[in-house]
Amino acid sequence: MSNFQVLIKRLDPDLPLPAYSKGGDAGADIVSRIDITIAPGERALVPTGISIALPDGYVALVHPRSGLAIKHGVTMVNAPGTVDAGFRGELQCIMINHDPTESVSFKRGDRIAQLVFQKVERAQFIEVDQLPGSGRGDNGFGSTGRA
Repeated sequence: MSNFQVLIKRLDPDLPLPAYSKGGDAGADIVSRIDITIAPGERALVPTGISIALPDGYVALVHPRSGLAIKHGVTMVNAPGTVDAGFRGELQCIMINHDPTESVSFKRGDRIAQLVFQKVERAQFIEVDQLPGSGRGDNGFGSTGRA
């Protein structure tokens, strides 16, 4: 595991910076900047109170927290969210409550998601008339079976 620097601007001085909960964690927890209640089936844009500047060649992926998913049915609509190196706005999470009956509430400072950083490879697209064959071909969507 290697380290690199991420420049961060705290938009709300009273909220914590992203932090890794345990040694070896891939994701750094980020928190809600607001108090919010999300009704069953409802989506909400939840601000985090931070902006970041990534070095070129990196991306921040915003992942849902597994504890929120299993305990409350809460996840992110566009998981993982993509934060490109050139983006400088406030990080916000598009949360959804999948619980059929219970609302879920977040208080300011509650952990709502986690940031995972990765190096990015850029593709050069080469148009061809036909793709080379493979063992799978164009079979997809469960074509390899359940097991």
